[in-house]
Amino acid sequence: MQLAGKRAIVTGSNSGIGLGIAWELARAGADVVLNSYTDDAEDHALAKDMAAQTGVAVRYIQADMSKGAQCRALIEQAGGCDILVNNAGIQHVAKLEEFPGEKWDAIIAINLSSAFHTSAAALPEMYANGWGRIVNIASAHGLTASPYKSAYVAAKHGVVGLTKTTALEAAGKGVTCNAICPGYVLTPIVEKQIPDQMKTHNMDRDTVIKEVMLSRQPSGEFATVEQMGGTAVFLCSDAAAQITGTTISVDGGWTAL
Repeated sequence: MQLAGKRAIVTGSNSGIGLGIAWELARAGADVVLNSYTDDAEDHALAKDMAAQTGVAVRYIQADMSKGAQCRALIEQAGGCDILVNNAGIQHVAKLEEFPGEKWDAIIAINLSSAFHTSAAALPEMYANGWGRIVNIASAHGLTASPYKSAYVAAKHGVVGLTKTTALEAAGKGVTCNAICPGYVLTPIVEKQIPDQMKTHNMDRDTVIKEVMLSRQPSGEFATVEQMGGTAVFLCSDAAAQITGTTISVDGGWTAL
């Protein structure tokens, strides 16, 4: 239980990668704050179940990560945090000239700007305590690009840049900031991409997974949310105290090509 006594906030964590990371942080002993834009009974039940299974304190706090003020209020309402995982994200696939402006704005706000707002709110207490970990969930698309994903690629490249700047400003203060760059992880957000990719490429499901989605992932396998969680726990551990301002690719070799 190497993270016992630490409080972790994971944005966008009622499903997918965020939920997987939250589970691993809880299993490592951290108290956890779950978050999403909804405020349903199922959200609070997730927190209750996680607390019961891990023995740590778990809360669910609703906040819309497209709204800067709500991002900052999340940190305040949680009572601050030792560990901040900026995971919230959405996706839309379209040709650049057909990409809806409102989708661009939403993706930039949720995938990039939210990480700025939450980090800005969390850092003063981390500095005062002399310890903190910020883990930004970027993407293989934060290091390389694909067609039809202009907003997502731009936002994730921005997350990598924000990670580096945050790390440099936090250096020597006991606070690290790193980005995890997953390849394809079979989560609800990826499931939603499959029909769009099928339409764009005029392929059936199995073919689009093999020849489009995993064509650049040499392992030929989806990564798992548990692997994302394990990587995040490592970055929060004392073993990673001198790892900052960098990216860790969990992409089956995608960015090695």
